[in-house]
Amino acid sequence: MTRLTLTAAALAAFAIPALLTGSPVRAQAPSTTLTFEVASVKPNKSGDGRVMLGMQPGGRFTATNVPARLLLRQAFNVQDFQIVGGPDWLSSDRFDVVAKAPEGDFTGEQLRPMLQALLAERFKLIFHNETRDMPVYALMKLRSDGKLGPKLTPSATDCAAARGRRGGGPPPALPQPGQRLDCGMMMGIGRMNAGGMPMGELARSLAQQVGRVVLDKTELTGGYDFELTYAPEQLSGAPAQLNGAPVTIDPNAPSLFTALQEQLGLKLDSQRGPVEVLVIDRVEQPTAD
Repeated sequence: MTRLTLTAAALAAFAIPALLTGSPVRAQAPSTTLTFEVASVKPNKSGDGRVMLGMQPGGRFTATNVPARLLLRQAFNVQDFQIVGGPDWLSSDRFDVVAKAPEGDFTGEQLRPMLQALLAERFKLIFHNETRDMPVYALMKLRSDGKLGPKLTPSATDCAAARGRRGGGPPPALPQPGQRLDCGMMMGIGRMNAGGMPMGELARSLAQQVGRVVLDKTELTGGYDFELTYAPEQLSGAPAQLNGAPVTIDPNAPSLFTALQEQLGLKLDSQRGPVEVLVIDRVEQPTAD
């Protein structure tokens, strides 16, 4: 089971890495053909700071102690700043969701409409889309000569070929501490480790940390290996956990903006641009079952 766990302190400071990965996309009306076969939604009054999201083989989706706002983010693949309107309880109240998809394994694109349909049915969600002029960041090369940082190098691995050789089998084993990931990205609190990733994926991952859309303007094509270590300033020394284990934040680590420059040779340039947002017209507390 894929599971993500964060304490309340960490949740307040970070967007949880998306269980259903992909770039922020224009939200669409819930599908009428792809829905969960059964779904249970109950309020969670435990007061526990941990939040868990998981998808098991065979189509069982579970979300424990999650705010409805997080379900919206997962269903429409947007960040917090792209959700406009709605009552305060979307962030404050917590819910447990257990749902069963039709038999089989599903991609993120197939699971999103199921979550959208669940929100429409159980939370009476009605929404529309707008494009608004908002602050954004442009991910760019730091140096005019194009030289990159010591932790960013072109990947020597053909990840598409590697995925083909696995034939859709299980993902490769996680790397040991200090070892780079061959193909894919692994994110923790104050750390990113990636192999064979295009710069667009880095831009999307950074958007979760900086609370803005990040546009890839690096002009770097192909896959890259990189490691990024930084001090998440929002935590301010608060204790954090990831997957039930305590996380130690190096107080001497640089900020995210400084780390990008020193380690990757990139920078985030503040700009303005069009951002698609999800505007909530109506949403209701679900009836527990």
